[in-house]
Amino acid sequence: MSRSMTGARMVVEALRDQGVDTVFGYPGGAVLPIYDEIFQQNDITHVLVRHEQGAVHMAEGYARSTGKPGVVLVTSGPGATNAVTGLTDALLDSIPLVVLSGQVPTFLIGTDGFQEADTVGITRPCTKHNWLVKDPAKLAETIHKGFHVATSGRPGPVLIDIPKDVQFATADYVGPKQIEPAKYQPARKGDIAAITRLVELIEQAERPILYTGGGVINSGPAASQLLRELADATGIPVTSTLMGLGAYPASGKNWIGMLGMHGLYEANLAMHDCDLMINLGARFDDRITGRIADFSPGSVKAHVDIDPSSINKVIRVDIPILGDVGHVLEDLLKVWKSRGRKVNTPALGKWWEKIEGWKSKNCLFFRNSDKIIKPQHAMQRLEALTKGHDRYITTEVGQHQMWAAQYLGFDEPNRWMTSGGLGTMGYGLPASIGVQMAHPEALVINVAGDASWLMNMQEMGTAVQFRLPVKQFILNNERLGMVRQWQQLLHGERYSQSWSDSLPDFVKLAEAFGCKGAQVRDPGDLDAAIQQMIDYDGPFILDVLVEKHENCFPMIPSGKPHNEMLLGEAETQGVIESQGAVLV
Repeated sequence: MSRSMTGARMVVEALRDQGVDTVFGYPGGAVLPIYDEIFQQNDITHVLVRHEQGAVHMAEGYARSTGKPGVVLVTSGPGATNAVTGLTDALLDSIPLVVLSGQVPTFLIGTDGFQEADTVGITRPCTKHNWLVKDPAKLAETIHKGFHVATSGRPGPVLIDIPKDVQFATADYVGPKQIEPAKYQPARKGDIAAITRLVELIEQAERPILYTGGGVINSGPAASQLLRELADATGIPVTSTLMGLGAYPASGKNWIGMLGMHGLYEANLAMHDCDLMINLGARFDDRITGRIADFSPGSVKAHVDIDPSSINKVIRVDIPILGDVGHVLEDLLKVWKSRGRKVNTPALGKWWEKIEGWKSKNCLFFRNSDKIIKPQHAMQRLEALTKGHDRYITTEVGQHQMWAAQYLGFDEPNRWMTSGGLGTMGYGLPASIGVQMAHPEALVINVAGDASWLMNMQEMGTAVQFRLPVKQFILNNERLGMVRQWQQLLHGERYSQSWSDSLPDFVKLAEAFGCKGAQVRDPGDLDAAIQQMIDYDGPFILDVLVEKHENCFPMIPSGKPHNEMLLGEAETQGVIESQGAVLV
């Protein structure tokens, strides 16, 4: 039986039918009919943000920590354009989002009306797909299609632009089961012949490696479980991109750490020297490959990905397998077991000996201090004091982000939220709010830098309003740390605009927002300060004053191959130890 209703009511009905429980948004004239409908219902919680960019990052945090699509509601013109950075961030990191934007009435489109922007044109390059709905009879169907596109295949953001007169108009509502099956149906099962060929190579390989990415996590919990089974059964070492952390447990016996520009020495050398590289749901990003001509020159490369455009886009591979990582891993394990569970055990033993030799380099070594807090030490203590908790970590972007990836361990997927592809400063605070909305009882910590945190600091107002106990752990070096590091190492120590002058007092800022803040500068007080942050029942800003000119190592300089890494203090560690110094 059809139900006639306004377009605004259709929006709420469609969201309810899609199982949406939370919407992040900011009202404006072009979406007031929808907000009126939100006011008249109790099934969906609306989170009032302070900036539309913050709304999209909150939805990203929600989506990444739950596996469900995040939903955003913004008005026309500046409301929609403010969402563009978040949309681009979600597109690059494959995060499923549905963004609903208001638009001027259809009869004003193209007239430069008040708060009009060509939202569909502007967002076409930064969404999987977008729609301008001019017919109210097609509105509900379009929203259902939007959820399908956002969550099918390689996940990503979609945008639906809804003119104000369409929100007022009436038409018959259609539910998700009443529309025709979507034409967009990405392949999920991989080619069994290619999978069998890969199994044959696994049986023979002398130096194999599993190179895992965010696609493993996006595939769902079963894919992470299958990855663990494959790695533990075969004994193949596992490395991961920044986006894939947690797909294989950091405490697992085959884990050799994150790879890439600031990845571990042993992970990057293993990638360089392997003879079989099995890429599971990663996209050969430039932060991983370094100089392409010298990327893992002696390896046979297999690539499993659900996005056909990602295969052979950057690196030519020998065994392309188009399909969902979880389904491909399931078939791969079946074939491998049916053939007798064979691996090249003697060669694998020698491979692990080589990797252990690289590990002995202790690439994360740093000289600690009892006078000033080293950022690496701050991350070690944060890890030690929070590891037993039901913990989720978000980050801003910069040195602190890389230190968090290096020193924090993740044994489960969906616990690590960071901006990888776009590197969006200002991501972490709103993302932590989205995570906390989804997991109200969990410990949610945003690891931040002073400069990056200020990008979206206004969202502390959202945290306070909704009583969300997000913890803001700011490594404050009074610098644009990663910019300063590159200027020191690559630009002749010409520190152009990388000093943060006139920083606010973060403790007073916390008080101004109506939450709690503290500052710590003495290493001896660090544990107590972290514990105070954890124990406080509400939003908390901890301002950790750290060494101002500490560099983040290891580091592959831009344009260099994996085997040309800068190790910093780890390079001198052997000399120091040979002279009898014991440094913790």
